[in-house]
Amino acid sequence: MVQAYILIQTEVGKASAVAGAISDIPGVIQAEDVTGPYDVIVRAQAETVDELGRLVVARIQQVEGITRTLTCPVVHL
Repeated sequence: MVQAYILIQTEVGKASAVAGAISDIPGVIQAEDVTGPYDVIVRAQAETVDELGRLVVARIQQVEGITRTLTCPVVHL
């Protein structure tokens, strides 16, 4: 299982709607609105890195109101 944090920037005033829409996507563990340079932080999981990439590109980035994402895979050192 691969997990990642996805940091999301949204259009002004869209953070809550984006977090709500993303929280319904299978593979998303949690989606929270936050303050700072990013507007929403998501924790997601998938079976493989490729599936995680498809989740981000095909599902999450398609949510209306998102302007940029940054995916940070979790590593166990």
